Amino acid sequence: MKIRRKLPKPSRSGHPAYIIGYSSPPPTLPDLQAWFDLEYGGPIRLRTGADPVHEANAHSSMVLATHGPWTAAFLMSLPASEADAWRDRLGWGHRFAGYVVPTPTMPQQASDSVLHVARLAKGLSLLTDGTAYDVITHAYLNPSDWKDRPLEQFRVGDHVTVKQDAALEPGLDWFFTRGLVKFGLDEIETFRPVGLPSRPVMETLAWIAEEIMRIGHSPKVGATVPMKALGLSVRVIRHRTVSPSEPPLTLREITWHETV
Repeated sequence: MKIRRKLPKPSRSGHPAYIIGYSSPPPTLPDLQAWFDLEYGGPIRLRTGADPVHEANAHSSMVLATHGPWTAAFLMSLPASEADAWRDRLGWGHRFAGYVVPTPTMPQQASDSVLHVARLAKGLSLLTDGTAYDVITHAYLNPSDWKDRPLEQFRVGDHVTVKQDAALEPGLDWFFTRGLVKFGLDEIETFRPVGLPSRPVMETLAWIAEEIMRIGHSPKVGATVPMKALGLSVRVIRHRTVSPSEPPLTLREITWHETV
């Protein structure tokens, strides 16, 4: 008897990377396979297996998509009740929906894996003239919004965003990233007095996030990290988790100053 291997578990967050709302009925697996092979060079291998969350629904099964050394899982068609729940939450008009889930990977392959997941979400949205919702960055991506680049032109800004919000402490603005968690890293944050220009802070936070990705790990609390390429010295002040963010944000607060 052939032993059936279990599909990889979702990422450590347990959340889908993208929810895709369809303007037409879900595509077929051959449609997605043909599109992917044409766009990125095949073959992509698609293997269907049981999804423990939806195993009672015969029409819903998790599919493992493998392209070279990279894998991701997706559910082509959510049950109507879940698709309706996402429609209400996200405020779109799509009756059908699916999602893409990252699978565990080695840290050195994180960028390639994130790109593979994004390409699957792009394919599902293009084939259905739909909308993809990035669960981590809270970004909506219509077919015309996708920025496709080869692996050697990977850009952090395509997958990590910097946000600004009011801080709980009066008189302060809160700046923070969303997306570093995709690469197995904590998000970073900083605070500035209300009324100061925000653009320089957001640009610098984005540059620091990219440098942390290059380093490959989140600096420890209390550490001072020289970032010579940026002309900065960055200090990590504290570590905290913000809830009820969805998904919760794990953050490292930083400050920085210019070096000569």
